[in-house]
Amino acid sequence: MIAQAKYILLKIIPASFKKKIKEVIFLIKLKQVQNNQQKALLQIREKDKIKIVFFLIHNSVWKYEGVYKLMEQDPRFDPIVIVCPYISFGEENMLNEMRASFTSFKAKGYNVIKSLNEETGEWLDVKKDIKPDIVFFTNPHKLTKDEYYITNFLDRLTCYVPYSFQISHLYQMQFNQDFHNLLFRGFYETKIHKKIAKKYSKTRARNIRITGYPGLDNLLLNKIQNQDPWKNTKNVLKKIIWAPHHTIDDKSLLCYSNFLSYHDDFIVLSEKYRNEIQIAFKPHPLLKPKLYEHSEWGKIKTDCYYEKWQNLENGQLALEDYIDLFLTSDGMIHDSGSFLVEYLSTSKPALFVMRDTDIRDRFNDFGKLAFENHYHANNFNDIEEFITNVVLENNDILYKQRKIFIKTHLSQNTDKTASEKIYMKICKLSINKS
Repeated sequence: MIAQAKYILLKIIPASFKKKIKEVIFLIKLKQVQNNQQKALLQIREKDKIKIVFFLIHNSVWKYEGVYKLMEQDPRFDPIVIVCPYISFGEENMLNEMRASFTSFKAKGYNVIKSLNEETGEWLDVKKDIKPDIVFFTNPHKLTKDEYYITNFLDRLTCYVPYSFQISHLYQMQFNQDFHNLLFRGFYETKIHKKIAKKYSKTRARNIRITGYPGLDNLLLNKIQNQDPWKNTKNVLKKIIWAPHHTIDDKSLLCYSNFLSYHDDFIVLSEKYRNEIQIAFKPHPLLKPKLYEHSEWGKIKTDCYYEKWQNLENGQLALEDYIDLFLTSDGMIHDSGSFLVEYLSTSKPALFVMRDTDIRDRFNDFGKLAFENHYHANNFNDIEEFITNVVLENNDILYKQRKIFIKTHLSQNTDKTASEKIYMKICKLSINKS
């Protein structure tokens, strides 16, 4: 009887009123969370050692290297990276992603563990076994198990740096999910991004701090970390990165990707200019699982295509960290999101491949600024023209314009990196109100 009455009420209550009720309920929850965060903050100030967890889902979008290393060197902090499952594309993909991330981070010297014990099949209970004081997330979307999502840590200090430089027009998705509002601190890229958050988020950006983007630190400093990432080390060959986005589905809200249109053309280009260029195929990490499920591709065709790039004489497959790849390259061709800004920070020329004539409208205000500092391609001839004229002949007419963009919007006009700023703000939590 009660269930029936509830069903009738839900049918007759106007949708606008339902929405209002949901908003009120969320605001009550938000207030409770904020109270819990203040209690957690007081508890941290009583501790000599602060346990900090970094949840990692995708190796390729890790932006906390500088923050982690600073904390690792500080005796007040005990940082640990926990590899979490990516559950959107099946168990096999999940296990492969976790193994690859764990192996990579272990090799780099991180204090890292997997959330899954593959021998016993047991999942790590982070709250019980690790007992973190502060939790850094690498993705706002619900891509992992509930145990490793923000809703399981509403009594801790939760922090977030966007996994990519935010350039799209999806304001609700990028700035106003429950995740963004429940955060204790969001560390954002620029004043423009905080302005957007203030307009769209329920918290009106009260939990946001402007620090710059840590993913740009080494790029802006031109700081090469390791050995030459290019397979062919002949200096005579110009080095070009091709970075296609994952949004191959026409129904996507973003619709950036041109991969399905040009995947064969880039193989042709690599062969045609084999004595002048080499190309690094740098796909978005979500492109492969989406191609696996695509009706005209599937696993066998996708794996063969990726393997072909790995084996090309003047080509290569780039799936790992891309900082050194960017800094040692001569140009980029892409239809990516974050790379729209990240690659510009190197001062090198970039070509954005247009999915359609309305693509500019799918960027936010900052994305539009970055877009105007790119060369643009509407067809294959435009792509080849960029390679021959801009990269090979060095006719880079946008160089000075890009330098002004970097100085105005990315350098932050300070001697502190974004990672240092985030680290300092975390340090202040233990001694002062922030």
